[in-house]
Amino acid sequence: MSKSEIDQLTAEFFGSFDNRGGKAADVGRIRRLMLPGGVIVKTGGGLVTYTVEEFVEPRERLLADGRLTEFNEWETSERTDIVGDIACRFGEYRKSGILNGEPFEGSGTKTIQFVRTDEGWRIVAFSWYDQP
Repeated sequence: MSKSEIDQLTAEFFGSFDNRGGKAADVGRIRRLMLPGGVIVKTGGGLVTYTVEEFVEPRERLLADGRLTEFNEWETSERTDIVGDIACRFGEYRKSGILNGEPFEGSGTKTIQFVRTDEGWRIVAFSWYDQP
């Protein structure tokens, strides 16, 4: 069923950033989950648009160099609409970790757009807004 595949893809996406317990985050997995020409947009406090590589590379560094540890991000609610080979997910999420030695928590909203390819569902674009 398509919804369960999208649920799994979304869980993999959120799991890409997890470095709790000293395990290495697998941010590079985003390259496989997204189409190569995918678009990523951060909103709030200024609009920033990234290519897949522009998004992945600095986060790989941040999650590996000791500045951001015990990081986890998870979905708390979602709505997914699927029509044919396209889908859109709108969800709330929470996150926590230790940044530069200081514990933090936060929350926000993400929207993720998907398309069904011959290899299965892939992310075309996502954007997010962190709550202040």
